[in-house]
Amino acid sequence: MRAEPLSSEQRPSGDSAAKIALLGTGSWGTALGLLLCDNGHEVRLWGHDPAEIEAIRRDGENRQFLPGFPLPSSMSASDSLTEALQGATDCLIVVPSHAFRQVLVRLVDHLPEGLGVAWATKGLDLDSGQLLHTVAQEVLGTQRPLAVVSGPSFAGEVAKQLPTAVSVASNAPEFARRIASLLHCGRFRAYTSEDMVGVEVCGAAKNVLAIATGIADGLGFGANTRAALITRGLAELIRVGTALGGRAETFTGLAGIGDLVLTCTDDQSRNRRMGLALARGKSVAEAKADIGQEVEGVITAQAIKRLSERLGIEMPISEQVYGVLYEDVSPKEATKALLGREPRPEFS
Repeated sequence: MRAEPLSSEQRPSGDSAAKIALLGTGSWGTALGLLLCDNGHEVRLWGHDPAEIEAIRRDGENRQFLPGFPLPSSMSASDSLTEALQGATDCLIVVPSHAFRQVLVRLVDHLPEGLGVAWATKGLDLDSGQLLHTVAQEVLGTQRPLAVVSGPSFAGEVAKQLPTAVSVASNAPEFARRIASLLHCGRFRAYTSEDMVGVEVCGAAKNVLAIATGIADGLGFGANTRAALITRGLAELIRVGTALGGRAETFTGLAGIGDLVLTCTDDQSRNRRMGLALARGKSVAEAKADIGQEVEGVITAQAIKRLSERLGIEMPISEQVYGVLYEDVSPKEATKALLGREPRPEFS
């Protein structure tokens, strides 16, 4: 059940009603669409599957990915990019990372000149290992304003209008403020940043680390192990993120430690649930089927492994997760490999 609609005092100020093309019909995209409509904006939800769009129109809600939340009259659904972008003042992409480049390629011929593009996708480009803003610049050009929305945010809690805070990072400060203002309200705080690299690294790698934490908890290793994994996982985030040019303070903020703790400790996290299932002896395919939605960390583990090897950076936790997912390493063997590493200085 959702809370009462926002009062006029709680709505964001300084922006007239926007027309937002929201590309992606998963739980997170739908939840953000509900938030934007609550903030007085018009949302056009786009999906590539006509049958899925027809079901959303028929049911008046997204029963597949976010059931129980009726869509307001200010949110429409379409499988036509042309229709979704007609008269749009803003574009927000919320698709799985493996589909991000493909959606951009489809989008490029429909985008009006000068229209900025934001996304709330967390992950890396699977084939190249690139950060998503680099992919966006390749496809859309380097002159278009870009922004990424990331932070500790479960879709169901946002849909229920529970208090949430995220970070909006952009290559253009004015565009970051624009996207933040569309999202920001009395129940949803949006902070701005210029560190797209750091925010994107955190959003991608934390999903892999959440699988590791789920495995440890599923094996019954307790709170001490969980705390150690989160802390040493943060060290991995910082190593790879700063090597790519991210700012150290980003990793102690909402997109960093905030999202890492959330994803590693709560069973709303699909990545954590994947780890729990693997620890119980289920295969990756069986766990995916049980979860029923995209588990970003499974795909991202491949890209993270390639990225760390290219940079020459040790990411032992992420490496063991990759081994469990793709090299038939058992969860117990992966744990043994981590514990068997030689002692070393904590900060080096």
